[in-house]
Amino acid sequence: MKFAVIGGTGLIGSQVVKNLNAAGHEAVPHSQSTGVDVISGQGVAEAVAGADVVVNLTNSPTFDEASLAFFRTSMDNLLAAAQKGGVGHFVILSIVGVDQVPELDYYRAKALQEEILAAGPIPYSIVRATQFMEFMDAVLSWTSDGDTVRLPATPIQPIAAKDVAAAVADVAAGAPLRGIRNIAGPEVFTLDELGRITLSHKGDNRTVVTDPTAGMFAAVKGGVLTDTGAHLAPTRYADWLA
Repeated sequence: MKFAVIGGTGLIGSQVVKNLNAAGHEAVPHSQSTGVDVISGQGVAEAVAGADVVVNLTNSPTFDEASLAFFRTSMDNLLAAAQKGGVGHFVILSIVGVDQVPELDYYRAKALQEEILAAGPIPYSIVRATQFMEFMDAVLSWTSDGDTVRLPATPIQPIAAKDVAAAVADVAAGAPLRGIRNIAGPEVFTLDELGRITLSHKGDNRTVVTDPTAGMFAAVKGGVLTDTGAHLAPTRYADWLA
């Protein structure tokens, strides 16, 4: 099959392209660097022309309210081009629990992206993943002040990017789900605990202070970002760190 992977040069997209091509398909990466702009629409029709499947892995450049406009415009442009091009399956990557945290602009934006896809004209699949292990350094940097990192005790279930990419490629190569598949790492941690594990492994002497008001994940109530009933990926956090 032929795949147009939009956002195909990023952390997940590049691995999805590699996995699909290794399986004998033809997966072509598209991004701003290859002349495809999902907001202006430049290059979009050409990117999806002749594709059996479109995998949209583009991401908003900001996490604030502007992300809503990004996902609305990009999905409208991509769906219109995909419908015109006769695409039979449209796949996006989203977040476990994304519809349970309306306090976060970015999560509302991703929920909107899902809604636009589900209401659209093309058979679809949504892969929802838990938080990427690769993002822990960024999470630690958000609330770091001198020798202290403040983190809430929000339960999360980290997943390795390579496992996300494998799951996305698997779903993309299959029949449209016309629904959602949740994928997650094999272990649940609280975010403050994960911060301590990460700093200890790196030999970083900063202290993690549990603060229920700190950072983006402070808005998350309960365990909505975890799903022990999801398709569980194999990579454990300690093995990923190693």
